[in-house]
Amino acid sequence: MRTYIGHQQAISAEDFVELALGTPVELWLGVEGETEVERTARLDAARDILADPEYRSLPDDVARIAAEVIEAHAPELFNVIPLARQVNRRRFSRKGAAA
Repeated sequence: MRTYIGHQQAISAEDFVELALGTPVELWLGVEGETEVERTARLDAARDILADPEYRSLPDDVARIAAEVIEAHAPELFNVIPLARQVNRRRFSRKGAAA
């Protein structure tokens, strides 16, 4: 089964997010190993996008999408199982210590 948003096919979760936001996720989160120059250019581009009236609702859209994802996956996100705690009971000897 193929899923399309507009005329774009969404294959992965990243595709859905990118199509929902209208920008690539990497623009906002960065990529591993980016240089300082690349980071500065990425942040400048992000500021330009946020200044564009077409993207004025982007922060609200991101908050809405994040809330929907958390709500949809809350059982898995908050299914916390306490693990048995191993206590290290090492005894310290004062034998041989300088007095």
